[in-house]
Amino acid sequence: MELVPLGPGFGAEVRGVGILDVATDTDAYKAVRGAFEEHSLLVFRDQPVADDIQVAYSRAFGPLELTKVSSVGQNTFYSRLTNMVDGKVVAPDHRQILVAKANALWHTDSSFKKTPALASVLTARVLPADGGETEFTSTRRAWERLPVDLQSRLKDAVATHSYANSRDQIHPDLATDLERKALPPVRWRLNWRNPANDRRALYVASHAYAIDGMDDRDARQLLAQLLDEATRREFVYSHKWRQGDAVMWDNRAVLHRGRPWDYARERTMVRTTISATTADGLDEVRPPVVH
Repeated sequence: MELVPLGPGFGAEVRGVGILDVATDTDAYKAVRGAFEEHSLLVFRDQPVADDIQVAYSRAFGPLELTKVSSVGQNTFYSRLTNMVDGKVVAPDHRQILVAKANALWHTDSSFKKTPALASVLTARVLPADGGETEFTSTRRAWERLPVDLQSRLKDAVATHSYANSRDQIHPDLATDLERKALPPVRWRLNWRNPANDRRALYVASHAYAIDGMDDRDARQLLAQLLDEATRREFVYSHKWRQGDAVMWDNRAVLHRGRPWDYARERTMVRTTISATTADGLDEVRPPVVH
């Protein structure tokens, strides 16, 4: 296996080993798992990106998350990110386009769920001629850049995340009543330690909006400052998709966002999401129980 560096201090393209190898060979899995823990973002080119292969690869890393209510492909392992409905490209004001615009906010997948995500795997199925890149930044690197006194302040700080918070930034009706009921706010520590290497990362996202013990305005200001620091342009890797790409990222230590494309042109991606477990540091990111 060969690893080719990609981003500013994180990310690698994996060569010599493919996603099918990982799904079927223990040694290949161990090698790729080690690369995942070290580099946080892995890119595989020219892969067989069928649904069953993607799920088999993803399952090697842990339990798979079912899609949320109201999503395309509800109650499956496959989140289909597309601007197609019934074989046609949707109108510019369609919900699927609004979802794409919401995904253009910097976020980490599933931080709004009762069990957050360890990792996401995204594959390219149909691509427009240009546009639609996905940008990534390392919140592990962002944590390391913070002053020591701020690290100490944030080490035990707890933030509240909500699916509705990010969707409301795009359109007040984008999060449905069903979604708001099924996805109530959840609380997580503002940093996540990786048990494999003892390195911490900021755990922030567009879903986060409050910090325990802080005035709402001050909390939102601090969260915005942390997000701005993490996503400075010089620390961002922009992935230009090619047919057959499979990209995996660590939601504990990476923020990402989708970029616009000509929404009149078809674009279909498929994401599978791996739930975090105790072995991934889940218990540490949980806040203390309030009695």
